[in-house]
Amino acid sequence: MGRAFDYFVIFAEMRTGSNFLESNLDLFPGLQTYGETFNPYFMVKPNLEELFGVSVESRNADPLHLIERMKEETDGIPGFRFFHDHDSRVFEAVIDDPRCAKVVLTRNFVDAYVSRKVAWETDQWQLSNVHDVIKKKARFVPQEFAKLFFRITEFQQKVLGRLQRSGQTAFYIDYEDIQDIDVVNGLASFLGETTRIEKFSGKFKKQNPEPLEEKIVNYPDLLQTVKAIDFFDIGHIPVFEPRRTPMVPSYVTAPRAPLMFLPIQGGPVDEVRNWLAALDGVSVDDLVTGMNQREMRKWKRTQGNHRSFTVLRHPVARAHAAFCRHFLSEGPEAYLEIRRALRAHYDVPLPEVLVPQAEYDRVAHHEAFLSFLRFLKSNLEGQTTIRVDGAWASQGSVIHGFGQVHLPDHLLREAQLAQGLDQLCAEVGIAPLPAPEPIRDTPFTLAEIYNDEIETAVRAAYKRDYMLFGFGDWSVENDLSKS
Repeated sequence: MGRAFDYFVIFAEMRTGSNFLESNLDLFPGLQTYGETFNPYFMVKPNLEELFGVSVESRNADPLHLIERMKEETDGIPGFRFFHDHDSRVFEAVIDDPRCAKVVLTRNFVDAYVSRKVAWETDQWQLSNVHDVIKKKARFVPQEFAKLFFRITEFQQKVLGRLQRSGQTAFYIDYEDIQDIDVVNGLASFLGETTRIEKFSGKFKKQNPEPLEEKIVNYPDLLQTVKAIDFFDIGHIPVFEPRRTPMVPSYVTAPRAPLMFLPIQGGPVDEVRNWLAALDGVSVDDLVTGMNQREMRKWKRTQGNHRSFTVLRHPVARAHAAFCRHFLSEGPEAYLEIRRALRAHYDVPLPEVLVPQAEYDRVAHHEAFLSFLRFLKSNLEGQTTIRVDGAWASQGSVIHGFGQVHLPDHLLREAQLAQGLDQLCAEVGIAPLPAPEPIRDTPFTLAEIYNDEIETAVRAAYKRDYMLFGFGDWSVENDLSKS
């Protein structure tokens, strides 16, 4: 009788014990693991240039070819780890393949997050000798934690749903289970291995066994954030539709004005938050956010005559804002790893260092942005290894996500934001304020580099948004002399 599986995938995340699990699976003569084969920033490990004769560039162009080479060249059953932000083409290929065994490795999310933060702080991601351990406390970042929690939870639900629909099962194993040698032997048996191991490899050691309060400098913030998140989704109203993780915690309300803002990343989010705070005469920090579904419904019940709204930004302006904010700045919103990948693998000519340079002029900015738009088209079509980030995901898909829980009453347009905000205030009976001034993109504004070539490239990437919302050319909808 032949074996049930040709290969296997371990669905895991950072700091879930996947290195330790792999090191022990490799002890079995019929199993061989290849790490994060489809990590968008490297292949298996940062300095590996090729695997089975396949380079990173070749893998990016045709990832499924590497899976076939892996199966052909491995004695026994090969496997690899797959995280939520790895190549989506690989996920679509393996999730419905009954010849691919699925292993789902999980860990208490708070423990995994704290472990990740400590690793970033110490730059120590693996430990083979306990005498080499570096001890530092990390800072808990509430918004980062919540965003990552919902992103990973959504991916885990996606894995479960696809397995259910295709009639498959997975071997579920927790971080605590991988310390049990009988469970690891059971996993190997599930994969088709007939031998057993008597002891663990000893290659990796537990890095930070201390309690959470000894690893976080702002532990009270951790407690408050975790308390506010409805981990078990108790307030969920059952619907007979595919499950999605709602992003209700990103919604923003004023302390008194009965207005709720549903932000679309890449749009005028900071400008509208500033306007909403000024409406109540408070600081931006006094705005209410981080709600769960139950708290959102309570807000709606207690507000009486309330309105919710989001703001659409023209796709050209939104793509340019995301480009400048995430790839031409050194601030906390800089996507440094994706930036390196864009330079190395997607031919986006970003400046090597982010300081004013004479050679990075308007012409260079135009060419870099145009190359980024070509990447966006491929990215939104699922043809790259990079995640589709919320900053450039299509606005239609974002609003569809809103609709799983709450559709906004108003879709305002940034080009007519003053009229839209005045109308909102009139509907709820409060005095309006002038519309916020737009935040200037740097190092160059869109008006300084815009032309028909850019408009055409954006239309190619965001065809559906242009169709759904009736956007015209950016040059027609905006007065360039004011940009």
